[in-house]
Amino acid sequence: MKNTVGGKTVVITGAARGIGYATAKALLAKGARVVIGDRDVPVLDRAVAELAARGPVSGHALDVTDPESFAAFLDKARADGAGRVDILINNAGVMPVGPFLEQSEQAIRTALEVNFYGVLNGCRLVLPEMVARGGGHIVNIASLAGVVAVPGQVVYAGTKFAVVGLSTAMADEFAGRGVDVSVVMPPFTRTELIAGTKSSGASRPVEPQVIADAVVAVLNKPKTHVAVPYPMRFVSPILAILGPRTRRRLHKAMGSDRLFLDFDEGARRAYARRAESATGVVSES
Repeated sequence: MKNTVGGKTVVITGAARGIGYATAKALLAKGARVVIGDRDVPVLDRAVAELAARGPVSGHALDVTDPESFAAFLDKARADGAGRVDILINNAGVMPVGPFLEQSEQAIRTALEVNFYGVLNGCRLVLPEMVARGGGHIVNIASLAGVVAVPGQVVYAGTKFAVVGLSTAMADEFAGRGVDVSVVMPPFTRTELIAGTKSSGASRPVEPQVIADAVVAVLNKPKTHVAVPYPMRFVSPILAILGPRTRRRLHKAMGSDRLFLDFDEGARRAYARRAESATGVVSES
């Protein structure tokens, strides 16, 4: 695979853990200058310390839901990276699960703010400089849930459908101005987002490194839609338009009909609390 990211400044949100952290490692291995942001400052500091041996990396506090926080973060990233942001990876996200009517107002609003508004903030803040110089790449991390929704993910699926839609429209709007926009759609991934769930069969989670590799690939060879695994790029749109009976039978056969309705609440409690309050910067007191 060719390497087009060497020497470029790559900014990744929500990168102290999970997919963002794995992506930072993968891009450092390709010679990129990586700047990571996260609201959880102690975890962010540990992540930067762990990544430092792999290449040029820095980290700064970031609340993606706050435009001022995002703008300040990007200013610091530019200072770290020769005055420019070549690539923005909007990775920060939260995943509320469970029966829709039992979702709290706070959980719903936080998911909308982080998963959708956070992506909009990042895009609006980096696009002017990318358009001005006629180059840049934005990668938005969505989910296959943004194409094929399952019970127990009503709010999450809604936000990820929105990210897929905005990425597609943005890719076409800015194609003639030198800016690439991609949306990466992972399946269930082995991160804290699936804490307490009992996946099996077709819903068995993949490792974060698999998604990181997909991000590196799309940066080297830009395209709009990236599904993981690759065949889902063709399968998921078909699944999305199946008739209701066929769709529900298929979800039942795959075990995805109850995956996010029947879960271990105790095992998920810590993540759920953190996800419900995923706005503002958390620092050591």
